[in-house]
Amino acid sequence: MAHLTAYLFPGQGSQGVGMGQALAHRSEEARRTFAEADRILGFPLSDLCFRGPVEVLTETSNAQPAILTTSIAALRALQAARPNLPQPAFLAGHSLGEYSALVAAGVLRFSDAVRLTRVRGELMARAGERSPGSMAAILGIDDDQVAAICTRAASETASVVQVANYNSPGQVVISGEKVGVDRAMELAKESRGRTRLLAVSIAAHSALMASIADEFSDHVADTPLARPEVPVIGNLSAKPLSSFEQIRDELVRQLTGSVRWTESVRTMIEGGVKSFVEIGPGSVLTGLVKRIAPEVETANVAESVDI
Repeated sequence: MAHLTAYLFPGQGSQGVGMGQALAHRSEEARRTFAEADRILGFPLSDLCFRGPVEVLTETSNAQPAILTTSIAALRALQAARPNLPQPAFLAGHSLGEYSALVAAGVLRFSDAVRLTRVRGELMARAGERSPGSMAAILGIDDDQVAAICTRAASETASVVQVANYNSPGQVVISGEKVGVDRAMELAKESRGRTRLLAVSIAAHSALMASIADEFSDHVADTPLARPEVPVIGNLSAKPLSSFEQIRDELVRQLTGSVRWTESVRTMIEGGVKSFVEIGPGSVLTGLVKRIAPEVETANVAESVDI
């Protein structure tokens, strides 16, 4: 089987003040990308990425277009610096990162993705104000056991709690109402798992986001799509997204559904991928891939394009 490469794009939580600044200093393509996002949004997103303040950058409505823009700036810088690089065999993004993957695949125009991620962030923030929740990482317990714990906790507390992200073997993130998440954490500890409450007030990838699904669906329906030039592995199915209907359905249902990252990485490996390149801020996905498949090669493109 051929030695193939996949490109991965990070999701929310990967933001940090200074992201993209060194890249924009070095690369004309990166500078143009940030300038384009500034024009689309009508405010200097680039300045927020480069100089903060961190509390404003971290706001969901800012963090989402900021991570997308930084990721696409890094991708364009890489493509300009290394024009002879072979095309990746697959693309995938973690939650919000799926939008970057769809831009990279030619499905979404960058301008449309910036608008869509801004709206997505605003709506998610609104849902979080309406129905506050929490999220927690559960470590050291297998996926099925965590899912069963969520079901039991939801039943015992009559609240929402479910798996948000199947990130890697032994690392699962849960999401929902605080009482349900707290009970699930207690049950996980009783099963000899470790738990860590995440610093968020929005229960992403849970039923608490259902209140915004219809409104967001209208925005997705109004956004033009093109056929993927490279297969994009969907978060919910861990399989390639093919039809326009499937892509739109994925983007809407992703709000309340689970990110099957472990399965997504394994799908790409089964398709012949032996190296993964994470493109965008941070290195969270590289770490997850190494836990899923220690034998594969990994690289990062963030502030430089040396891979």
